[in-house]
Amino acid sequence: MVKIVRLEPIAEEAVVQTNANILSALLAKELNVLRECGGRGICATCHVYIKNGMESLSPPSRREKRTLEVIATANPNSRLACQALVIGEGIVVEVPSGMHVSAIDDIESLIGRRAEQNILHPLNGKVLVEANKLITRSMISQLQDTRSQVGEYLARTREA
Repeated sequence: MVKIVRLEPIAEEAVVQTNANILSALLAKELNVLRECGGRGICATCHVYIKNGMESLSPPSRREKRTLEVIATANPNSRLACQALVIGEGIVVEVPSGMHVSAIDDIESLIGRRAEQNILHPLNGKVLVEANKLITRSMISQLQDTRSQVGEYLARTREA
């Protein structure tokens, strides 16, 4: 059985199988959603807001609840797209704006430019660089350090 999931602010609909996760809807529309943890619910790169239809999703697991607790931009309507299974109709998902630092291929190329959108921490969703701020060399160092630390953390969790 298939369900329709509405995606905002892009005003598109995605068809997903019953019991598939919201992430599959985002990927079906070719949205650039990182999956730093491989869909295990331990990073913030697939954090979304449920504007409507929370009751049409599976309840959050303990792991998802713990991850949501550390996401700076989380609210009561937050879910991890990799963990929220579609079980009913009427779901409207809002994809937060911003770009995770892990998605930037060449961090050095940002020096002296203004951030086109917020640059977010992939584990807690905190804004590392605000949109329209000039990116300095010291910011680049912090972004590189963050990316390194996140990589080490995720490598450890894969081993566990």
